[in-house]
Amino acid sequence: MTPRADSTAELLAWLQALTRPTALVELAAFAACLVLAWTVVRLLRGKEPRPGSVWFGEGIVDGVLFPLLALALATVVRWIFVAHVPQVPQAVFKLVVPVLLSLALIRLTVRVLHKTYPDSNVMRVVERSVSWIAWIAVVLWLTGVLPLLLKELDDIKWKLGGTTLSLRNMLEGAVASVVVLVLALWLSSAIEARLLKGSGVHLGMRKMAANALRALLLFVGLMFALSAAGIDLTALGVLGGALGVGIGFGLQKLAANYVSGFVILAERSMRIGDMVKVDNFEGRITDISTRYTVIRALNGREAIVPNEMMITQRVENSSLADTKVALNTVVQVAYGTDLETLMPRLATTVKQVARVLAEPGPSVVLSNFAADGLELTIGFWVADPENGQGNVRGDVNLAILRVLNSAGVEIPFPQRVVRQA
Repeated sequence: MTPRADSTAELLAWLQALTRPTALVELAAFAACLVLAWTVVRLLRGKEPRPGSVWFGEGIVDGVLFPLLALALATVVRWIFVAHVPQVPQAVFKLVVPVLLSLALIRLTVRVLHKTYPDSNVMRVVERSVSWIAWIAVVLWLTGVLPLLLKELDDIKWKLGGTTLSLRNMLEGAVASVVVLVLALWLSSAIEARLLKGSGVHLGMRKMAANALRALLLFVGLMFALSAAGIDLTALGVLGGALGVGIGFGLQKLAANYVSGFVILAERSMRIGDMVKVDNFEGRITDISTRYTVIRALNGREAIVPNEMMITQRVENSSLADTKVALNTVVQVAYGTDLETLMPRLATTVKQVARVLAEPGPSVVLSNFAADGLELTIGFWVADPENGQGNVRGDVNLAILRVLNSAGVEIPFPQRVVRQA
């Protein structure tokens, strides 16, 4: 009998077993597995939902833990039926075990990619592709076509250097690559989240460690995937040399940005949260990645600055040694004003404005003898420039205006004398 006839006979026998009353026993056992898996996951998750969790998902059944636990329970029950109840044919469990395995793989891929790259359209295409491939593989397995297809793919071979590869090896390597890389992304994301939550080490150093760890895990995962595909890793020496030449010429800017990113994080010359000004753009650093730095201005605009620019150009950092920033405002009063009484009163009033620091305290100096009046410069310090500078300067100006009005001090305006000849 040919392999195709064997597969057809096996499929017909399985369909016939599904119609027997013993299938109800398997179905009841499988339902008990699902209920038990749901209960365990519900107890582990607790009453509060965990949005974004890879294990639990948004609910209970859409995470990775539920299909994995159901798969483990179904495998145990199937083994019990085979060992102790041989009169019950394996009909339902032959269907549900590969379905649960595919569901666990899909849930793992979708959850990890969605958490790592939440706004990537490419990752959505990868998620849908993995789902389709997994479900098609289940259908081919149940119908008995998958072994025949794998045998045909194994006969399609070609030679690559000293290595003979088949189409089956390439497909299995692609599947292994997806699984290994997803696991590497999952592990790196979990470690990165744990590192960024810590408080014992500087945030920049934790960010650098997280980026380096992710790159290392992805590299190791890629090596495992290539080995699973049957590719001789020693043959990658030529590829590595070509890649080095490419980096030296076409990718030197990209490599410079990556190296600059690690230098910035290691030197701590710029940290997340610092107020900086680079290339006439001023704002607060919100993120430092391995390739670029994100600077958010006070008006909400964000600039993505290549890390090489942060190294090679002049960068004004208002928060490197001290987060305090000095601000000032200017006002004119009329000639003849009693400055010895007014200036201490202005300093005391400005000190009472919210966000103005008491130490170092505000200062009031006579800065200029202007054409229309005496020019006073009021200087003060704030410790949170990321919350805005115009708003605190406005509060200071209002406080000064109230003092001048209450003291009856005139704010002069330009006056011109016209003489008629």
